[in-house]
Amino acid sequence: MKVPLTELEDRLKRFRIRMDDACPGWELTAIVGKVPLYYFTGTMQDGILLIPVDGEAVFWVRQSFERAKNESLFPQIREMKSYRDIASAMGSFPSTVYLETDLMPISQLQRLQKYLPFTSVKAVDEQVAAVRAVKSRYELTLMRHAGKIHRHVLEDCIPEMLTTGIDEVGLTCDLYSLMMKEGHQGIIRFGMFNEMLLGQIGFGTNSISPTCVNTPGGIFGMHPSVPLTGCRERKLKKGDLVVVDIGCGYRGYQTDKTMTYMFRKPIHDEAIQEHCRCVEIQDQLAGLLKPGAIPSEIYTTIMADLEPEFQNNFMGFGKHRVKFLGHGIGLWIDETPVIAQGFDEPLQEGMVFALEPKKGIRDVGLVGIENTFEVTPQGGQSITGNSKGLIEVY
Repeated sequence: MKVPLTELEDRLKRFRIRMDDACPGWELTAIVGKVPLYYFTGTMQDGILLIPVDGEAVFWVRQSFERAKNESLFPQIREMKSYRDIASAMGSFPSTVYLETDLMPISQLQRLQKYLPFTSVKAVDEQVAAVRAVKSRYELTLMRHAGKIHRHVLEDCIPEMLTTGIDEVGLTCDLYSLMMKEGHQGIIRFGMFNEMLLGQIGFGTNSISPTCVNTPGGIFGMHPSVPLTGCRERKLKKGDLVVVDIGCGYRGYQTDKTMTYMFRKPIHDEAIQEHCRCVEIQDQLAGLLKPGAIPSEIYTTIMADLEPEFQNNFMGFGKHRVKFLGHGIGLWIDETPVIAQGFDEPLQEGMVFALEPKKGIRDVGLVGIENTFEVTPQGGQSITGNSKGLIEVY
């Protein structure tokens, strides 16, 4: 289960190349985020990874050094009690250090600067994200496995789980138990410290409830203090649209998928047509996921082809709408690049995207679809199945 040493070496090599190109003159990068630490070292311990422009990178571990040594093939793992140990071992230190400014709390930065004599900080988040965006064969193998679990549960199993009177929380609990039995890792990770168990599950218009999450859909939640998981009071009834938008993880790597179900009665014809249009958009997007394509141009091309009336409530509902059509995915659900304006670097083979064209329908809920696709010379290849959604359940 250890991340191969060749993987770790290649990641550091590609990171240094990226830094040399984007940040000429850099001397030292410090990595502290738990997911980036796992990416570069193969273990998720409390510590700091120091990557110099020359010389060996060193992972200084506070807790647990023993576990880090057991789990990781990273060649330089050293124990520390405090940052003072790093200062004693390194001696001289550059005045400027590149840090993950999105992930490092100010208090941790202050502790670092108390012992390590650097005075200037520059952000390295973009460069780390760019390296992580291109998946290796090893990573793609894990994501494909997650995709197989995802496809099986959402396309084959959920229809039999939908019964009259079940509430959203009950379905979520049953679904979580099944996902775990099938191999799901038990947690879904996002950037900026966010984690959840599965995702968004809603009946009818609960699937377009306003939410703080930057997603086309919504969720009513259990309580203002817990705006997640589902609503205990919302019972499934004949004619409901059921929306399941969840992640699936395997050994750290995740896929994203949304499926919809019509419970015991079809939704109205106009809503079905809008759903079919979303599926067409997904397939069109997938066809454009080729090496060399520009994400912002893909976004502009798709949006320019949409009928003005269709754009009303597209990628959301009412004021709650998002300005993207898909997002990178891997160790985080929400990785870069994004199919949106402002992302102008060409796609590369090995990148992976969740494409999610969706539309809110008044008095119905969220129609549309989402699947996870690999970028290939032939276009995006789905690793989470090919169902068109709106599965009829009787």
